[in-house]
Amino acid sequence: MLAEPGNLGPVSDATNADSSEPTSGNGAKGRSAKKSLAVNLGVYTFARLALVIVIGALIVGIGLLFGVEVPVLVAAIFAVLISLPLSLLLFKNMRIRVNESIAAVDEDRRTARADLQSKLRGEDGKK
Repeated sequence: MLAEPGNLGPVSDATNADSSEPTSGNGAKGRSAKKSLAVNLGVYTFARLALVIVIGALIVGIGLLFGVEVPVLVAAIFAVLISLPLSLLLFKNMRIRVNESIAAVDEDRRTARADLQSKLRGEDGKK
C-alpha cells in the first residue's frame, strides 16, 4: 500500500485533478447538492424550532387563560414532546426533500471517491 519515493507522480496528479477534465465534472454538481442540502436542512430545522416555540407559547398562554402559571421550562419540555410526532406529519414534504438532498450528496461523494480510487490505480481513462 505504501508508495515508493520515485513513484509519487500519479498520486499527486489524482489529488490535484483539474475540474475542467471531462472525467471529473462533478465539482459544480457536488457544490449545488451541498448547497441544496444546507438550504433544505436549514428550512426544516427552522420550521421545527418554530413549531416548538409556537406550541410552548400556546401551553403558557392556555395556562394563563385558566389562571395557572406554567413554568417556561415545563412548557418547553412538553412543547418538544408534542412537536416531535407533529412535525413528522406537518413537515413531511420538507423531510423528504432533506432526505433526497442527503442522497444526492452521498451519490456525489461516492462518485468522487470512485474517480479518485480509479485515478490512484492509474486508470485515468486516457489512452
